[in-house]
Amino acid sequence: MSRIPSHTIEDAPPAAQPLLQEMLQFSPTGRPFNLHAQLAHAPAVLEAYVSLRRATGQPGTLDQATRTALLVVTATACESPYAQAILSTLAIRSGWRPDQVDALLAGKDLGEPKADALIGVIREAAANSGRVADRTWDAAVRAGWTDQHLAEAFGYLGLAVFTSYFLNYADTELDIPAADAV
Repeated sequence: MSRIPSHTIEDAPPAAQPLLQEMLQFSPTGRPFNLHAQLAHAPAVLEAYVSLRRATGQPGTLDQATRTALLVVTATACESPYAQAILSTLAIRSGWRPDQVDALLAGKDLGEPKADALIGVIREAAANSGRVADRTWDAAVRAGWTDQHLAEAFGYLGLAVFTSYFLNYADTELDIPAADAV
């Protein structure tokens, strides 16, 4: 059972209401996801989450498939079943095959050297409080990832850690089938 009750838009603190309204665009149910509804108890925390989502949602140098792979491996390292379920669906929708998503969830390489090199950096960072061995970093650079790519990848690590930790902290129940995620 979730530790933090879920708010509706109407009963959320006033500062959280417009943020919850904004998050409806991601909900196929027409109501906030439990994640968003629980974050609303602390409007500043919901604002932090929404800000990270907005920032990582902006066009960047990484394609959507790469972004979702980074989110999946981070949610896996954070052991967040809710985040893994939602992000796995998003990864498939962004172009990864189900067997590739299963590999991401299992901590295995995809067999795509360039993608695997960047995913390896984020997987290692997620498992080691942000620390990455020089050999892992250098492998990503040799694979063609630039400083800009590597810095941008950190944004997805940050979003997934923030989200996964909150989901674990609040013991959030998965409120929709993962296949319905947007």
